[in-house]
Amino acid sequence: MKAKSIKGKSASQVKAALEKSMTDGFAPTVAIVFLEADIAHEEICSVLSEKGIQIFGASSGSNFTDGEIEANSVVVLLLEIKQEYFQLRLATAEKGTIKDFAEEIGRAGLAAFRKPAFLIVSGGISADGDEIVEGIENVCGKGTTLFGGLASDSLKMIRTYVFTNDQLTDNGLIALLLDEEKISLTGKAIGGWRPVGIDHVITHSNGNILYTIDNEPALQFISRYTGVKDFFGPEISNVILSANFQLQLQRENKHPVMRTPMYANPDDFSIVFAGSLPQGSKVRLSMLPGFEVIEGALKDFAEYKNDQPEADALIMFSCAGRQVSFGPFVSDEINGIQEIWNAPLAGFFCFGEIGRVEKSTHEFHNMTCSLALLKEK
Repeated sequence: MKAKSIKGKSASQVKAALEKSMTDGFAPTVAIVFLEADIAHEEICSVLSEKGIQIFGASSGSNFTDGEIEANSVVVLLLEIKQEYFQLRLATAEKGTIKDFAEEIGRAGLAAFRKPAFLIVSGGISADGDEIVEGIENVCGKGTTLFGGLASDSLKMIRTYVFTNDQLTDNGLIALLLDEEKISLTGKAIGGWRPVGIDHVITHSNGNILYTIDNEPALQFISRYTGVKDFFGPEISNVILSANFQLQLQRENKHPVMRTPMYANPDDFSIVFAGSLPQGSKVRLSMLPGFEVIEGALKDFAEYKNDQPEADALIMFSCAGRQVSFGPFVSDEINGIQEIWNAPLAGFFCFGEIGRVEKSTHEFHNMTCSLALLKEK
């Protein structure tokens, strides 16, 4: 597999970069596209479609092809993969859940390949990332290779979407289905957040909507523990909410996972999270870590290279809260990871990440850096 990454602030810049990348005979068949949510995607799709390139696209806030964080831009990872090794699917409908769409994607994967692997991004502010994993595994079984995330919009919390050459949806999934017997999709998700204090109990929830903790309204609980009082005003600061308040979900016989609040409902003091918080489960508060998290992530990825020494291309799904927390230092993490494999990279800061944390275990996370490695066998 050959791969190259390009970027631009406009369709004309992307077109120029694309044409330059193809002067040596490079003939991409797939484009992984992450673009600022406010940029019209139609012109970008037209540029790529003219070259016969199939598009896996998602809205983003900031995105990157290296440590330079791009705002108001488009980044594209171009892949030259044999047509028989992949398929693209966009699943959406007026009615249906994200789990329904994920199951549809899973069935398409099994119909296409004996052993499918999935790269998936979801559109929709209220999407529950756990349902994506559950839907795929309902059809394909536990341990199915799955990487991806939730599309974003720079923490505006207005609109996120996914798209392909001629379709776009605010409520659905875009998936790159890969023949895992021909293309290796591997990777790892690394967080670093540490819990503080005692366990608390989720006393009322519905999927990814949290109503009460320890029988206390969720927003009231946050206000008391964080000292942030403006959650109860007419405009709730989602940036403050995401950056200063994280929950670590404790699970029996499994590693804990982070859960990030997406937005709040001041009418009933509930909070919508990016992932599920089952009623009756235990959680612990997790406040902002130090920059040692970046050093730890780079160390873990360097060790992971012993298992996966080579990659043709890298795709990074890094949490938007990670960018808020680390500021400009998040570039050190991106550069450091790319230097480990020295391969073309595209990534964006998303609203949730799907990746591997243990051998053959792929799950939905928050506040992590999930890295996917592609390598033709």
